[in-house]
Amino acid sequence: MKKNIALLILLPAMIAWQCSGPAKEKLPQNFNHTPDLTRLGIDSVKMKSVDSLLQSFVDDSKVSCVTAFVAKEGNVIYHKAFGWKDVENRIPATTADYYVLFSQTKAIITAAFMTLVEKGLVAVDDPVSKYFPGIPDQVVTKVNSDGTFETRPVAATMTFAHLMSHSSGLGAGLVGEIRGAEAAKAASGAADNSAAPCGQHSYYVGESSFKTLEEAMLDLAKYPLGFDPGTEWNYHVSTNMLAYMIERISGKPLREYVKETILEPLGMEHTDWFYAPDMLERFVKPYNSVDGKLEPATMMNMFALGTICSDQSYCEGAIGLNGPIEDYARFCQMMLNKGTFNGRQVLKAETVEAMTTVNRLPEVNSGGAGFRFGLGFELYNELKKPVPEVSNSAYAWGGMLGTEYMIDPDNDLIVLYYLNMFKHEPTYPLFLSKAYRLLPE
Repeated sequence: MKKNIALLILLPAMIAWQCSGPAKEKLPQNFNHTPDLTRLGIDSVKMKSVDSLLQSFVDDSKVSCVTAFVAKEGNVIYHKAFGWKDVENRIPATTADYYVLFSQTKAIITAAFMTLVEKGLVAVDDPVSKYFPGIPDQVVTKVNSDGTFETRPVAATMTFAHLMSHSSGLGAGLVGEIRGAEAAKAASGAADNSAAPCGQHSYYVGESSFKTLEEAMLDLAKYPLGFDPGTEWNYHVSTNMLAYMIERISGKPLREYVKETILEPLGMEHTDWFYAPDMLERFVKPYNSVDGKLEPATMMNMFALGTICSDQSYCEGAIGLNGPIEDYARFCQMMLNKGTFNGRQVLKAETVEAMTTVNRLPEVNSGGAGFRFGLGFELYNELKKPVPEVSNSAYAWGGMLGTEYMIDPDNDLIVLYYLNMFKHEPTYPLFLSKAYRLLPE
């Protein structure tokens, strides 16, 4: 009888151990670059169809080059590059090429902030003013003809959730117009606005540009909000303020903290804000597609040039990171794994859930019908998908030059698609649909 009681006591623990053990083993900690595609049920004909599609984009001058990466359960089932890194000099594109990631920076910054939350240094719903008393607490109501403006108190306090969901009101609406007019005036008076700045700047007006993120955010805080926090969606600048809050709360420069908590643990050794000058040749040259022809996007090249300057003091949170496609795939796989990859736990599973399953926007917002946003990512649903094959659990974001990715938990899948083009046709949905069709039925 005592033996049976002991077994009854141990049984729940044994069941829990048996259930939890295999689940942990299924989480890939590295990419398998040489999977048996036949065993995985990957059709070689469908694979060739993807090749043909991407090559057709190059042949038809829709893209200068394109790099794609698809991994199912950590098995890399597609990782290829097509086209030319430098069209004029006929330098072929490779999967190791560097891309200017622009807004793909934002999700990494959000994840870095959430490590501060996990350390107990701050909470998602804390008021930003608790850590930055200078944060605006007024909303602009009218702009006068002389450039002055009228305000009223905010109806709701700005929280960190508002920063991570782009619903803070910073730089929005009438404030955007005020700042835009002031920036245009400063640019017209600048002695030289043609040289590439040090670092990648959201707003650049020559010699008058800010030298540090702190300077930029202290200047932004001089203006009121464009709307009450939480009532609307206004993209971009909120993540710069979030990055500044990382510096204030951690006591470390943004670049140092992000490397320490995200990039280095994940083995993203090629992703950074700055590089040695000889690394410039690793970057894909930017182009535009205009009337069926490729044209060098000369002005856009300043963003790659901004990574090799000697003064490395300016690091943004909204843009600024660069690197090859597989580096960012490591970040995507960590999120898919609910916080772990490369043998490291970067975030807790509950943190990833909070970032990627809870819509933080009002039902009606400027993102359009069905647009939902969590903490750092757009959340897909039946009302808004790039292609029907994407599941309702998927989340993603992208960069202005055409870098895209999809993280799809229901399909245990990550898909990345990289261009370096400001003006281009919408080729991503065509690829994305074919990428999903690679999966066994």
